Amino acid sequence: MPQVLLVTKVGCHLCESAEQILNQVCSELGLTFEKKYLHDNPELARKYQEEIPVVLIDGKQHASFEVDPAKLRAALSK
Repeated sequence: MPQVLLVTKVGCHLCESAEQILNQVCSELGLTFEKKYLHDNPELARKYQEEIPVVLIDGKQHASFEVDPAKLRAALSK
């Protein structure tokens, strides 16, 4: 099962949209995802502060700024 992580921050409208897409796609595929906030993780903040939201699949960056549902679905269905 792929490990999916959403890197986000409070008050980010793109992050809210990404979370909705992740909820929908992961639910369809019977998967879950983890959510981590930049303010709780200095390492993630250093790496991704200018790119959020960021979606990581098995530790590799899949998307930033906007999440395409079809591309996410394809990546998680491999």
